Amino acid sequence: MAPAGSGDATLLILGSLPGEASLKAQRYYAHPQNQFWRLLGHSIGEELDAIGYADRLDRLAARRIALWDVVGEASRSGSLDGAIRGATPNQLRDYAAKHTDLRAIAFNGKTAARIGRAALGDLAGVELIDLPSSSPAFTLSFAEKAKRWIELGPLAWQPEAATLGR
Repeated sequence: MAPAGSGDATLLILGSLPGEASLKAQRYYAHPQNQFWRLLGHSIGEELDAIGYADRLDRLAARRIALWDVVGEASRSGSLDGAIRGATPNQLRDYAAKHTDLRAIAFNGKTAARIGRAALGDLAGVELIDLPSSSPAFTLSFAEKAKRWIELGPLAWQPEAATLGR
């Protein structure tokens, strides 16, 4: 799937590879038990899980947040990251080079971090953040996951802050 959210991102959140529900719906984090929208919403102070998908992407764009995946092509039976075989990474370095306002890249889970960090290499000026997976297969409690995801809040551009100085 193509990157979604902001075209001028300051924060890029990378998953590993969309699961079956997401591929079928052509929407990021479409599985109803995936905690992604709830975790991200909690970290930026918005209830993203309570609004429609198009509105979610609009909110991400307003906050200069983009979504993508580290894997562009692979074979996998089912939706578990452990079943990914023959992964070819997306062109993450090219994305970072074209998005010069990018301040941070967050990896949603260990597989995304492992593949993404290898594909990106040394990326000067961009903070790399490993997060616990939002997947329901990763059984850490929401509260424990949220303790780590909350660090994305200050990295998300605040539209209201841009107008305060005017």
